[in-house]
Amino acid sequence: MDKFEYYTPQVVLAVGAHPDDIDFSASGSIARWIDEGATVHYLVLTDGGSGTTDPTVSADHLKEVRRTEQQNAVATLGAAGVHFLDYCDGSLENSLELRKDIIRQIRTLKPDTVVVFDPTFVYSSRLGFINHPDHRAAGQATLDAVFPLARDHLSFPELFTEENLSPHKVQHVLLVNLDTSNYHIDIADYFDAKLSGLFEHKSQIKDKHAVRKQVNDQAQYSGKKAGLELAEGFIRIDIPD
Repeated sequence: MDKFEYYTPQVVLAVGAHPDDIDFSASGSIARWIDEGATVHYLVLTDGGSGTTDPTVSADHLKEVRRTEQQNAVATLGAAGVHFLDYCDGSLENSLELRKDIIRQIRTLKPDTVVVFDPTFVYSSRLGFINHPDHRAAGQATLDAVFPLARDHLSFPELFTEENLSPHKVQHVLLVNLDTSNYHIDIADYFDAKLSGLFEHKSQIKDKHAVRKQVNDQAQYSGKKAGLELAEGFIRIDIPD
């Protein structure tokens, strides 16, 4: 049984390193939240320009394609929108500049809930999966932005004094870790919506049947932990007042 009771967020900021990260990891929950009245914003940190094994595809072309794919996925799910920071794919670092850019989005959108990869999730021997370094950098930079930097007006004070962005306190963080979770969201009724958004990433998905099985297997794995058919699992952190 989960430690936490289910809640519907009011405003969600879902942060991904690349186009498709959010849709692979959390879009079933996002579809459910939107259906329940939440406003969901995507924040994609890199330009996605390295995500191919095809030597005939240029980085500039891939960037344009993946941006469009992410916009289509957001529209398919009914999210409020997506903002791109366009850092170089494959070179993301937890820099002061990146933290500042994430803080700007947090203070502008004022989410009660932030979703991002767990920066401590390095690999999964169960899945034969090594987590992308951009995912880990995105997770750490986002956590640093959430607490304490977005909360404190003296952190990057120019955001407060020059851009009129008031400090904001995030209430909940949901970390994506494919092996470990303490909070599970039932997505049985939203699994098809998840696939619909995910399948907009055509440049990344060559075999829909294989991806469907992969996503279904993970949803069953997460669901089993909570006695559910299909679920997305997160490490949930509630930040006290």
